[in-house]
Amino acid sequence: MNVEPDPNLTVYFGGQYMPLHEARVGILTHALHYGTGVFEGIRAHWDEAGQDLFLMRPLEHFERWKRNCGILRIEVPATTEQLCAIAVQLLRRNRLRTDVYIRPLAYKSAERVGVSPDDRDAFAMVALPFGEYLHSDMGLHATVSSWRRIEDNAIPARGKICGAYVNSALASDDARRAGFDEAILLNESGQVAEGSTSNIFMVRRGRLITPPVTENLLEGITRNSVMELAEREIGLTPFERPIDRSELYVADELFLTGTAVGIAPVVRVDHRPVKDATVGPVTSQLRHLYIEAVHGRLRDYGKWLVPVYRPGSESGWSANRPEHVHAA
Repeated sequence: MNVEPDPNLTVYFGGQYMPLHEARVGILTHALHYGTGVFEGIRAHWDEAGQDLFLMRPLEHFERWKRNCGILRIEVPATTEQLCAIAVQLLRRNRLRTDVYIRPLAYKSAERVGVSPDDRDAFAMVALPFGEYLHSDMGLHATVSSWRRIEDNAIPARGKICGAYVNSALASDDARRAGFDEAILLNESGQVAEGSTSNIFMVRRGRLITPPVTENLLEGITRNSVMELAEREIGLTPFERPIDRSELYVADELFLTGTAVGIAPVVRVDHRPVKDATVGPVTSQLRHLYIEAVHGRLRDYGKWLVPVYRPGSESGWSANRPEHVHAA
């Protein structure tokens, strides 16, 4: 899914709120030439019954973003609580009452030629209406990409570093031009890493398996959420181990997880069906649980959510992650 935002959308740029069409960077900006930026993705889900918008685990997302900015020595001076407040303000100012994607971006802002970065940093944040990233109700047809996932000692995949996403763009573009919905990347050791923009899970012989973060993949917050749901709600303890390419062809179920995709089942890989080429029972259960949780309908997971339109929702956060909302 590609989204063309309204140019009058209110964004946060240069320390203030302004229309998107006024938020501009120069053509010599360091990050534009050398990929020296770090972004994050955060979802907010609209609950029609409760007439509220719920930010999904924003503190964890902003904490991850700030940590990963440190890889490039980019300083984000705002605290995670202040960043949460900015996100809430963007959603309110734009009167968004639909599913939303929030994109914080920090970058090297010097306008000059020369690859060596300096200490001139900037950050911005955009929130825009965003529906399904992948239409996956009937399952996706994926392919194993000829492009390998970049190594941690080259560009850390865990960091959401802007320049690293050329790797994802190449894999995703090839997959779609070949008629597939998504790409699955292997690492340089030939083991499964992740999708082009998402983590991957496999169900095989009654076990829920996912590659460990040491296989050059993003330390996904949705991945973590799914692992918690699987263990607490359906009694399936996730197991982290390397996955061989051929295991994708003999798995009982496969699915992708990520902020944008949520939980997206994969029913075919490289023209081979995953079992009977239908969405499997574990994937179906986890999708249902995840949707219920992010819309504020599971009491035990209110700790994940920040309500946008409830009075006082932009205040009172702490690093201890208090229960932001007690869902009915």
